[in-house]
Amino acid sequence: MRLIGLILLALSLAIAPLAAEGQQPEKIWRIGFLSPYSTEYDKSWRAALQQGLRDLGYVEGKNVVIEQRHAEGRFERFPELAAELVRLKLDVFLAHGVAAVDAARKASSTVPIIMVPVADPLGSGLVASLARPGGQVTGLSDLHSEINAKRLELLKGMVPSLSRVAVLLNPAARVHTAQWKDLQAAAPALQLTVVPVELKGPEDVDRLFTTIRKERAGALNLLGGAATIHTRRVADLAVKNRIPTISTTRNLAEQGLLMSYGADFKDLYRRAATFVDKIFKGAKPADLPVEQPTKFELVINLKTAKALGLTILQTLLLQADQVIE
Repeated sequence: MRLIGLILLALSLAIAPLAAEGQQPEKIWRIGFLSPYSTEYDKSWRAALQQGLRDLGYVEGKNVVIEQRHAEGRFERFPELAAELVRLKLDVFLAHGVAAVDAARKASSTVPIIMVPVADPLGSGLVASLARPGGQVTGLSDLHSEINAKRLELLKGMVPSLSRVAVLLNPAARVHTAQWKDLQAAAPALQLTVVPVELKGPEDVDRLFTTIRKERAGALNLLGGAATIHTRRVADLAVKNRIPTISTTRNLAEQGLLMSYGADFKDLYRRAATFVDKIFKGAKPADLPVEQPTKFELVINLKTAKALGLTILQTLLLQADQVIE
């Protein structure tokens, strides 16, 4: 029995190194996140992405790494930032907005790209069709264009006497062109006139409301995009000038705008994790249909309304998904 024990021990010692050699270390996947915003601005969306990845078994630092690059409102930085990410040997790009996706495509023709979110991926030429994207790009749309009219309706409901609305846009953001056309088409039915106001950088913020007064606009609609990185300053000046405001996502109302209405970006980022998982498992972006938002939210900042001297109708408050007091 002692001899048998010694033989078994010797065999186990001989086999152990072979077994260790056969065990492959777990792959660490690498995601490159390219954003037009600051790290502070989109942190809640990134947290939703991380939660979505955890739900699918990916733990940051263990089997996945998210490399982040933020343009902080400066679109001209995208080519440089995208090139930096490509040099890190990415498995997939996660790019927010048309300009970021364009930069990722130019930086690499082989790394799959998940867009989250893009207002008009088909019109922007990013995909051949929503059902079969056909290239290296797939992901999620946020339907900005389709709900711009709703934001005008909300402003009109808040201020029935409203006749002119300033529209804050960034001329460097290609997606704003289509949204501006949608607003022009929707305004007459609401007996409104929309006037464009450009914001290229922080130096434009302080003179923004001088332009709004010259245009005799009674409210301000901020289109989604890098211009909204200056939201807190815009919100403060809007209250000072008694101008009601609306924009696209919850965090903008949380920063002091009167209202926001649009897709739930946290939900979109959570859903982006499923695209990441499919790519990691061998799916091709060309074969993954583009998904559209299923959750929309209206947020009203009651504190801002009081500062503006506005009384919010109870019917509108009941429609809100969140009321900030």
